[in-house]
Amino acid sequence: MLRKMLENVYGVTVQEQVKLDSYDALRGNGWFYLIAKPGSRAEEEIQELEKIAQHLKRYGDPHVPVFLPTKEGKLLTNWENNQYCVLAHPQTNKKTNQKLGRKLAKFHERGRNIPFQIERSNRIGQWKDLWVKRLEQMEKVWSELLFQTPDDDFEKMFIESFPYYMGLTENAIQYLVDTEIDAEPVETDGGTVCHERFSRNSWGVDFTIKNPFDWVFDHRSRDLAEWTRERYFRNSQTYHMELKRFFDEYQSVAPLSPFSWRLLYSRILFPLHYFDCVERYYITQSEQEEKLLEDQLSKIIRQSNEYERFLSGFYQLAGAPIRKFNLPQPEWIYS
Repeated sequence: MLRKMLENVYGVTVQEQVKLDSYDALRGNGWFYLIAKPGSRAEEEIQELEKIAQHLKRYGDPHVPVFLPTKEGKLLTNWENNQYCVLAHPQTNKKTNQKLGRKLAKFHERGRNIPFQIERSNRIGQWKDLWVKRLEQMEKVWSELLFQTPDDDFEKMFIESFPYYMGLTENAIQYLVDTEIDAEPVETDGGTVCHERFSRNSWGVDFTIKNPFDWVFDHRSRDLAEWTRERYFRNSQTYHMELKRFFDEYQSVAPLSPFSWRLLYSRILFPLHYFDCVERYYITQSEQEEKLLEDQLSKIIRQSNEYERFLSGFYQLAGAPIRKFNLPQPEWIYS
């Protein structure tokens, strides 16, 4: 079906269909053709992502695919009641061990030189409003449940744990506000190409491919915080060495300013893992996923003291110059 779409809509003939990490792809003419579903994105946002991809490729990134236009010159196509984009990437060897921190810094440096205005994908300066909105929505659900008998163990855990995570969220918001008041951004604190949630596998497991549909335009600390969060929760016992190495690699290319460190810390303070778990529970239709999320919430709550220890030691572990930059930490962490 996808092969037929490529032939009819794009005028491309391919040899075979393959699985490229998590992507459905086709191979032919020395290229991989990745089939992407744009979701709810409008054509204008896809055009913006295509311009960003062109910029990054022009500035020397070999792992950014190009958007393949249809025979009519469009980036978006309808095929059998679905919408698709096709991303073309030269056939490549499997990726080798890489200094991910260094490579991410180079990616950010290319991304901050974009010579045009980013509108659709822009998240600069929006964290506070988004966090407040999520907190208010969750507090509303929690308030309604207070006057009911919990339906299950998940709701019981949520009712009991939410006041703690509400307090943690308020701390994150206050830290962010204080950072924006007290710390002065420098030139390197301008917006750059980031990811919704950057992790060690964002650029693929076996092949290095940087998917434009993962991108947003934001402060570089977004990616650093989300990589840190994912590493910590993947293995909260052995992340220490990897964390230090990653930040050393990153700063060998792009040293972080006091503003960057503080923005990064505010994002780690925000308990995104808790919000994700609760929000997913209330929208899933799957009993199996409900059970998994119940186990996940139980683990998050059990490990809350460990997470506080992680927060209290983050600056030291990451090699941040705390005294030189006068980096504050919430007093309650040491109480």
